[in-house]
Amino acid sequence: MRRITLVGALFLGFVAVLPFLVSPILPGATNFSFMSTGLLIVVGVVIDTMRQLEAQLLMRHYEGIF
Repeated sequence: MRRITLVGALFLGFVAVLPFLVSPILPGATNFSFMSTGLLIVVGVVIDTMRQLEAQLLMRHYEGIF
């Protein structure tokens, strides 16, 4: 579990820092920071939705689909 958490934290940290690394290379990429923030939000919502769906399925005694 710790390895998965570490890899996930490193990935999210990389996505958060990516706009600062790309902006000097691509001068027209000013909206890239909004895209990375949106990506972090979408990933969080998808993970939360999957957890809620899994909890509902377990509560009804179904096997998990994920």
